[in-house]
Amino acid sequence: MIKMARAGFRIALLQLKVGPNKTQNVANALTRIRSAVKDDGARVVALPECFNSPYGTQHFAEYAEEVPSGQTSRSLSAIAKELGIYLIGGTIPERNPMENKIYNTCTVWSPEGDLMATYRKIHLFDINIPGGITFRESDVLTGGSDLAIIPMDWAKIGIGICYDIRFDELARLYRNKGCDMLIYPGAFNMKTGPLHWELLARARANDTQSYVATISPARDAGAGYVAWGHSMVVDPWAQVVASAKEGEETVLADLEFAKVDEVRAQIPIFSQRRTDLYDTKQQKS
Repeated sequence: MIKMARAGFRIALLQLKVGPNKTQNVANALTRIRSAVKDDGARVVALPECFNSPYGTQHFAEYAEEVPSGQTSRSLSAIAKELGIYLIGGTIPERNPMENKIYNTCTVWSPEGDLMATYRKIHLFDINIPGGITFRESDVLTGGSDLAIIPMDWAKIGIGICYDIRFDELARLYRNKGCDMLIYPGAFNMKTGPLHWELLARARANDTQSYVATISPARDAGAGYVAWGHSMVVDPWAQVVASAKEGEETVLADLEFAKVDEVRAQIPIFSQRRTDLYDTKQQKS
């Protein structure tokens, strides 16, 4: 029996400018989404972390919305349906009034405009680098506890957010569940970005033999939190195949999921792991 090679799709990563005006931020995202599809032929579009609000603990409560009833969610649903695309909605601050909590949340929308998945950032960004940066998301946000796996045409996509990319165990769980690609909306800063942004994207691609996409906001040197930028797509060989610089930019890449199958067949680390000695398993909820 001859096994048919899997096809792929074109993905667009939108490295967006983000300012204090939520309405303008969302409108800009919608304009850029429409251009990525109509002008560039993207089948999947991915937005950056905190694309509708400035990034910072002092902003999360003010900009937070409910999902999926909030205006940002309704706008993403409508544009996904209008264009018939899969839309990775970056992240927004999500307010859950039932729990009285705020999450950093990624929504994923189908070509019919339906909410396919909601992923709440699991690992909160609490760090202290003397002379560099001190930041504590946990002062305002609550961490999530569920993975998000989305079937898209010929592939399965796993979602993480920013700091999640540092935890190879999460990537391994997605690989164990059959994911072919990991997508991380993120906003690394000017200290950790030059050191680790590309390194971690390539490491997770190498670990899982998957495509990896990282999507940052565009850099604003006058913002309270300055993002590194450099959104990128990495292939299953851990090679960067497309990347941005620091400004507002669209990154396009044609993904071939047959390449995932080829890499995994040629270097079969998945079947060679010594699970009698070590393993990574998801805890039952």
